[in-house]
Amino acid sequence: MTKAALKYSNHPLATYIDKLEAGDALLPDSPENVLEVVGILKSYGVVLDAYSRNLIFIAEHQFLELFPFFKYFDGEFSVKKLLRHWWHDRINFEYAEYCMKAMLWHGGGGMDAYLDSPEFSRLAEKAIQAKLKGNFLMLGLHRLFPEFLPEQIRQFAYYSGLGQFWRVMSDMFISLSDRYDRGEIKTIPQVVEHVLNGLVADANKPITYSVKIGKEVYDILPKSAGLTFLMDTGVPYVEAIFFRGTPFPGTVSYNAQACQIPADQSDFTYGALYADPLPIGGAGIPPTQLMQDMRHYIPEYLHEVYRTSCRGEDDLRVQICQSFQKSMFCVTTAAIQGLAPHPLKTSDPKQRQANRAYLENWMNRFTASRLAEVNKPDERYCQLFPER
Repeated sequence: MTKAALKYSNHPLATYIDKLEAGDALLPDSPENVLEVVGILKSYGVVLDAYSRNLIFIAEHQFLELFPFFKYFDGEFSVKKLLRHWWHDRINFEYAEYCMKAMLWHGGGGMDAYLDSPEFSRLAEKAIQAKLKGNFLMLGLHRLFPEFLPEQIRQFAYYSGLGQFWRVMSDMFISLSDRYDRGEIKTIPQVVEHVLNGLVADANKPITYSVKIGKEVYDILPKSAGLTFLMDTGVPYVEAIFFRGTPFPGTVSYNAQACQIPADQSDFTYGALYADPLPIGGAGIPPTQLMQDMRHYIPEYLHEVYRTSCRGEDDLRVQICQSFQKSMFCVTTAAIQGLAPHPLKTSDPKQRQANRAYLENWMNRFTASRLAEVNKPDERYCQLFPER
């Protein structure tokens, strides 16, 4: 059955709407892009494994600890690890917390709604009373400031929720790299398909969270809340981290009179799809920590691309950020395909029209993004692939 004719979109980014409707990705398909995206996602998957384990450790073992000095040690404290921590020769778990706090602040999804429900308040209060049993000073402070500790528990819920989300994503990216090494992944559409299949496979994976206090286990996010991987952690993560983010200190003024930060959170464009790679590596820029972490786990084939670039490894974090941004447009393509109201290759005229409106809404979000930049020819490959 042939597709019914659909009028060409007048959107400024109509070219990308055409690509998505044809089953292509937001990133051009080329061997170089495949190498770069798979390589950086391999590194990212290793880092996410560490982030995930630490966030879940904090949620389960640092619950309502007022001074969690050793929360980044995953319960394995030693003087050697402490010295590495002070020397910053370690995974920067601060970036994981930055992402967690961005999700908490921007909200969205079923988890955000549940954490404002009477059911959550009841469960949180039960856990607070068990944790503070016999601590009359803290119980007194809890009566004076009844919203403080429940807000901390909301934060612990996001520690756990993001940790569980990243657990799935880490495994997905590592398996993508393994398939690439076996020669099974050769195109960008195949990368997108791998991510989409992973998202669909775990879409309904329950997101739950409980803590053990004494000999009792206390539910915070019970299974009965019906929270799931994709809609309640995945979609809010894309919104909070890929799109909105938070203003980077030192790049804009937080002074309200300067009007350099949008008054409405929905207008924020500080996420991974918008970030200029050049400031990456500067003090106070949160993604710097992520790029620093990923540089330790870059596959040799990708490291060779960086080494043979015009600046070599002098701007390694910037190059890592560029690769990471490309990979995130691939992940976003998978999300767009998975959340579309109808299959993007549908032949039904009404379904195609609904998809068109859906895609134009996405393109509205991309107008100020780095989409055009990641679609430009990359000069870094001219030495490795002179025939191209």
